[in-house]
This record gives sequence, structure tokens and C-alpha cells, in this order.
Amino acid sequence: MEAEAAGRPPGRVEAALSCFSFNQDCTSLAIGTKAGYKLFSLSSVEQLDQVHGSNEIPDVYIVERLFSSSLVVVVSHTKPRQMNVYHFKKGTEICNYSYSSNILSIRLNRQRLLVCLEESIYIHNIKDMKLLKTILDIPANPTGLCALSINHSNSYVAYPGSLTTGEIVLYDGHSLKTLCTIAAHEGTLAAIAFNAAGSKLASASEKGTVIRVFSVPEGQKLYEFRRGMKRYVTISSLVFSMDSQFLCASSNTETVHIFKLEHLTNSRPEEPSTWSGYMGKMFLAASNYLPAQVSDMMNQDRAFATGRLHFSGQRNICTLSTIQKLPRLLVASSDGHLYIYNLDPQDGGDCVLIKTHSLLGSGTTEENKENDLKPSLPQSYAATVARPSPSSASTVPGYSEDGGALRGEVIPEHEFATGPVCLDDENEFPPANCQVQCQQIILCRGNQKGKTKQS
Repeated sequence: MEAEAAGRPPGRVEAALSCFSFNQDCTSLAIGTKAGYKLFSLSSVEQLDQVHGSNEIPDVYIVERLFSSSLVVVVSHTKPRQMNVYHFKKGTEICNYSYSSNILSIRLNRQRLLVCLEESIYIHNIKDMKLLKTILDIPANPTGLCALSINHSNSYVAYPGSLTTGEIVLYDGHSLKTLCTIAAHEGTLAAIAFNAAGSKLASASEKGTVIRVFSVPEGQKLYEFRRGMKRYVTISSLVFSMDSQFLCASSNTETVHIFKLEHLTNSRPEEPSTWSGYMGKMFLAASNYLPAQVSDMMNQDRAFATGRLHFSGQRNICTLSTIQKLPRLLVASSDGHLYIYNLDPQDGGDCVLIKTHSLLGSGTTEENKENDLKPSLPQSYAATVARPSPSSASTVPGYSEDGGALRGEVIPEHEFATGPVCLDDENEFPPANCQVQCQQIILCRGNQKGKTKQS
């Protein structure tokens, strides 16, 4: 699962960090700066370990890591049309692809790699980097807004279908066909995100007041949440928890909202025979006769929990992750800090800030908000949230020169078998005995195969 800052055109570098993204299962954080990029492990609250850092490519504005592997994809302002794929542990470049215009965002799972330009989306097979499909003539998408399901068994893709409304196009990354369009919002889209299973899709418009969740691939509305009513905001990130029980949204305000996705039932439970219960029934009945906008507002659910930031107006991303067997809210901001909060999964309420890390130091540099790490939540509920980590592939695909791949050979199919995440990256690629070759692929608009240049 991935939670990432909205793609931005080259030239817009803000504050200390130009980009930052959590990997697909929220176990790693990648940041890009004027000097290069860094990767951090998120396995501990107290310790922020730097897994890798590189200054070979300056002015990085996109950096994406494939789960906890050594595969990292980097795009620099110096060459905004070129995507570079690296094996950072070996210090080798796997391949690089050039496109017809600036790259705005990149998404990847264990089967597909998406490259989003302003008016087209390229879909690659990540196993050999062969270009499978180019979605051309999409509505202008200047922020590179798109989403890819991290569940490689479906690899659903979502992207805006209109310049003026919040229409979402749902695309099948396996069959390479459009599944449906979803009329999600009246205004244009600001954020979209799949849950880990690829069975739900969340969206928010540029107003940022209402967040909706739809079923996939049917496109039916399942939930509707109200972030606020007083002011419009810019949603900067939208992400499900790995178990799909919670949905988190951060914006340009000082509040991060967490919504709880309750189980859907065909009928509402019977209200207690109290005055408040009676009035609740009356309001529910009255909502059927009110204008649609008023009725919708009455039926929208509010935030289950909130995290308070000490700043507003800064670009940021959020995610929900289980660290040391407890649920945490993580927020990374463009000022170069990572904020970690405790989340009470039973009662919600205000999330408590327990740690602040600097992302610009040596990797383990920390700024403590408290002298000692004291869990602010009772340990009695730990068992209820200590769930085993979702299984995921421990290996990373290699690449063949068939169809434009660069280094190494095609990895055997068993290498893609699902298993535990390998945090220490024992399983490397390409295989040590492979014959490394290097090519450069130039993809022109409308040219599916591209041009190959030996290097």
C-alpha cells in the first residue's frame, strides 16, 4: 500500500524535501532532496534507520521503492522525462526509460509499473519492463493523479476521467481494459487510493469536504465521510490501513482525519428506547423528505480519530501502520520531519504524538517530543491490534532484454511466489550469475515498442 504526495511538475521544489512516499505496505519511507534521495525503515518508533542514501542523482522529485526490496525508481529534475530503475544494494542501474513529456508520478506493484504523464499513462510489466499498454488522450492531468492497487492479482488502475467533474476511470491492469467510470464528485478530483486488497477505492475532490469509498470493480458507493464543513481544503494524501478498517486523510490544515469503515448491514440496529434514540429515528425519517444535499449531510459519518499537527500549509503525507504491534499514525512533511502518533483502534479520539524524527540527518537522528517513550494507550488492547503482517513477496523481479528490459535475465516464476516481506533483502536480483547488459529505451508518444539504444 502506498501513500504518496501528489505528483507535481518539475520546478516546484518546496521546503527541505522535494518528494516523499511510503512504500506499498508502509514499512519504508523514501524522500527526495536537492542532493539525492534516502530510504528509511519504519520498523521501530524510537529508531529511524536509514536503509540507503544516494547523491548520484541530484534534484530528485520522484522516488518509489518496491515494498522492502532493493528496487527503487527515481526521477530527477535534471532529466524529468527519464525514469531510472536501480538495484540500490548492488549499486547498479537496471534500466532507464525516456518518455515524450515530463514524468509526473510513478506507481508500482509486483506485476505492474505505471508511469503517468500529463496526457497519457504507460503500463509496464515489471518482470521484464516490457511496455504493455499506453493509455492515450486522457483528460489533462497536471498533477499526475493516479492509483494502482498493490494487490498484484488484480492490478486495478484509477485515474481522472474529466477535467471539470470528479469522474474516475477504473482500468484493469491485467486485461488492459476499462472496467467502468465512477461519478465520484461534482468537483474535480484531488486524491484517489485503493485499499490493500484492491476491493475498495477512496476519493476526495478539490473542495476536500467529503470523502467517498466505492466498491471495486463494481463502482458502487459504500461509505461517505465528511472531513469538515467550515472551509475548503486541499487533500494531500488519502490512504487505507492495511486491514482496510480505517481510512486516513491529510490536507493543508493542521488536522489529520481518520475514519472507521464499519461493517455494512442491510438494516440499522434498533435504537434504545430513550429520548435521544427516539429523536434519532425522527431525524432519520425526516431526512427522506429533505433536499438531497441536506439528506446526504445528515447521513455522512464523521472522523473516528484525529491527529493534530503543529503546522499548517505544508505539504505532507500520512499513513496508518502497525509498528511494534500497535497501530500508529505516521505523517511526513516537507519540512523534513516524520511524526509518529499512537492511535486507539477502539475508542478513537485524539491521536497522541509520541515521536518526531528528522529526515535530513544521518538517518538515526531524532528530535524527541518526550524524554521517554511512554505508551499513552493501555496495553490491554495490544492483543486486538497485534495482527500478523500481510504476506507479500520477498523477492524483486529481474529483467530481461526481451521487450526493452535492461539488466539481467527473466526471473523464474517461483521467484514471484508470495511469502514474508524480506526486510534485510536477502533475496537479491538480478541473479549473481546473470549476464548484465545495458540499454536505454526511448518511448515516443503512440509508439508502443519504443526505440532501443545500446550503451
